Amino acid sequence: MEADRVFEMPVIDRQKCDGCGLCISVCHCNILVLVDNVITVVPKQGCMSCKRWCSKCEDVCPNAALSWPFEVVIE
Repeated sequence: MEADRVFEMPVIDRQKCDGCGLCISVCHCNILVLVDNVITVVPKQGCMSCKRWCSKCEDVCPNAALSWPFEVVIE
């Protein structure tokens, strides 16, 4: 694992989330859970966050409540 690389967690817009759970069903990292009917990120101990950047949770969300914070750098 790259020590200097920073991994990000998905960002959840709590106002847009309706608690449907579709994102939970596709999350390979199992870091998404429903708390008070809203998706919440609960990283596991030792978790360096989702390293695959699969964005499946973002893709299946019907309300666009999940997003990935990252910066595109073109060199």
